[in-house]
Amino acid sequence: MVWDVDDTLFDYTSADRSGMRAHLVAEGLLGRHEVVEDALGRWREITDRQWARYAAGECGFQEQRRDRVRVFLDTEMDDAEADAWFQRYMAHYEAAWGVFPDVLPTLEALAVTHRHAVLSNSSITVQEHKLRALGLLDRFEAVLCAAELGVSKPRPGAFLAACEALGLAPHEVAYVGDHPEIDGRGAAEAGLLSVWIDRGTAPARDAGDVVVHRIACLSELPALLRSDTRFGAPSTFG
Repeated sequence: MVWDVDDTLFDYTSADRSGMRAHLVAEGLLGRHEVVEDALGRWREITDRQWARYAAGECGFQEQRRDRVRVFLDTEMDDAEADAWFQRYMAHYEAAWGVFPDVLPTLEALAVTHRHAVLSNSSITVQEHKLRALGLLDRFEAVLCAAELGVSKPRPGAFLAACEALGLAPHEVAYVGDHPEIDGRGAAEAGLLSVWIDRGTAPARDAGDVVVHRIACLSELPALLRSDTRFGAPSTFG
């Protein structure tokens, strides 16, 4: 099993919105926006746009963070100022971290029958810290991220790297993620069993001629995996 993190295991959308709301209050910035939801929506839109630049290799990880701040505030800032603002936001964001309620029961249900790894379009520094804080890190044999791999989802190389880390062929690996294109279609085209967890955080799209299994809750996953006996390599955890 290979897992995405944000909005799959970790409730990123809720934490991001709660964290930014608290940050806007602390920074005295609510007065700039008639409705708080407008500010939150703008932050998410800017985040998505800057992250797309990073995923495409157009900028570095730290650069996309700084540009998110500069665009959101619509002001010139040097790197140190942008970093400081972002770190203050991170403090509020991390205070709101949590996993979805279906995560731990599902991981427990699959702990003996399946091996587990993470594949994320973030960086290992970010995701290992997050998984450790959430009490999940020890459940995964490997954590692979685009920043270190040099290739990001939905490119096949990212998924194949995760399979290699587990020592399994793509057809022996299932991938679970929240985005129908980046996760769902990407995993399917790389030859993995592709499972899209539809938590309502990404727009529904036609995956075309590739097979993507859509579930609404992770509790549906064990039955889906049992339906195909190719999956379920024994766990390496005693």
